[in-house]
Amino acid sequence: MKNIAVVAGGYSGEYSVSLKSQAAILSFLAPIKAYRLFAVVIERNRWEVHTSEGVFDVDKNDFSFTAPGGERIKFDYCYMTIHGTPGEDGLFLGYLETLGIPFSSCSALVSALTFNKSFCNRYLSSFGLPVSRGLTVKRGESKSPEEITRELGLPLFVKPNCGGSSIATHKVEKVEELDEALRSAFTAGDEVLVERMLVGTEVTCGCYEDGEGLHALPVTEVVPKGTFFDFDAKYNGASDEITPARIPEELSRKVQDRTKAVYDHLGAKGLIRVDYIIEGGEPVLLEVNTTPGMTTASFIPQQVRAAGLDITDVLHAIIEK
Repeated sequence: MKNIAVVAGGYSGEYSVSLKSQAAILSFLAPIKAYRLFAVVIERNRWEVHTSEGVFDVDKNDFSFTAPGGERIKFDYCYMTIHGTPGEDGLFLGYLETLGIPFSSCSALVSALTFNKSFCNRYLSSFGLPVSRGLTVKRGESKSPEEITRELGLPLFVKPNCGGSSIATHKVEKVEELDEALRSAFTAGDEVLVERMLVGTEVTCGCYEDGEGLHALPVTEVVPKGTFFDFDAKYNGASDEITPARIPEELSRKVQDRTKAVYDHLGAKGLIRVDYIIEGGEPVLLEVNTTPGMTTASFIPQQVRAAGLDITDVLHAIIEK
């Protein structure tokens, strides 16, 4: 049997979301009898394996633990579902690469690139992909709200450059609101991304590769009940998520093809999700998620169902690729 660690937790504000994704993934993989599944939770000062027999410390020297009765269990594979640091930013993945342990998500290099939204968008724009227009403000940098709005106009979106789940993200409609939005975003990191607001239909598309090739999932249309797709909309049902999206079939194919191109340009691995705003008939890339949420409220399980696939089969194919 293959010992599979489903790893969650981390050090960011997405900790609780990560644990929900872990619970869902464990349930998705449970029917596969060839796997022994273990819930691993990583926090800043402790790495633990949670089993029905108790909680055990992880030996970081070889990513193993000692079970009751003295059995030494070393993990053969890691399904990584840490949203934020140290998973989605590549730090934990570099550790796994050093040990030679295969894992489900992108490499440490690709994860680090995509976690920095500004760097990732600049990289992908070099291939001719349209990306949202914005600028990065570093902590301590003297850039006035007036300078920013002169360059980008209004309305704006202000968010941590390295972060997810729309934590500390704000829509700014007046120049007087910008200072407070920046202060809030800086609570989640040392760099803030300020972007021109795109006007159009928000969509998102999952993509994965298995032994049979690259697959783009059906496109989901996102209709927030509030002003934008914030944390409450993502995880507390304050949005309508329509799969497949109510857009022309040709436009859906364009989003799917663009998502496959993003996957190829990045050299991605496992499941990713790419978010867009369709403005003037053109899907404009917002950001790439290399560790997409897998909770019951998340997009990927919805898209897998819409494709007529079974999520257990999809995850199995990714692990066995």
